[in-house]
Amino acid sequence: MSIETWQLDTTHSTIGFTVRHMVVAKVHGRFRRYEGRLFVSGDLTKAQAEVKIDAASLDTQVEARDTHLRSQDFFDVAAFPRVIFRSRRVEAAGANRYRVVGDLTVRDTTREVVLETELLGRVKDPFGAERLAFTARTSIDRKDFGLVWNKPLETGGVLVGERVDIELDVQAVKAVAEKAA
Repeated sequence: MSIETWQLDTTHSTIGFTVRHMVVAKVHGRFRRYEGRLFVSGDLTKAQAEVKIDAASLDTQVEARDTHLRSQDFFDVAAFPRVIFRSRRVEAAGANRYRVVGDLTVRDTTREVVLETELLGRVKDPFGAERLAFTARTSIDRKDFGLVWNKPLETGGVLVGERVDIELDVQAVKAVAEKAA
């Protein structure tokens, strides 16, 4: 069976994150610029994925916080402009559910992560393009990637939580084969 190439449709997708703020609240954010490709045959457990995220495109809706997150204290986007995920394997985990195991690289540090993924479906849109839709979730410890900055609070705890929850809500569009001239 041939391998199909799919491109992430960034106008219909979201790569978001949440992290604890001052122990009791959560900050929600997302990345606005990224690109990704999926390589899929008939068997989704043989699929491969690669996603490249522009780290400077993070958005928490507070510009001062975003500027700090882009600084050397966190992502250091001047030195490390991209966050990259590359899958290594896909495991079936139930009806329309998969565990996508891959390497996440942040600040030149690579760690294995597992994305708990649900295939929402495959459909042809009104313009004739084939689409795949899925959601995926994982949690990481930001300190594992060198994001260690923090401030203690007077009442105990720290300003920024260590666990980061990442959630993807993605549509991918099947690449159309180019016709020979």
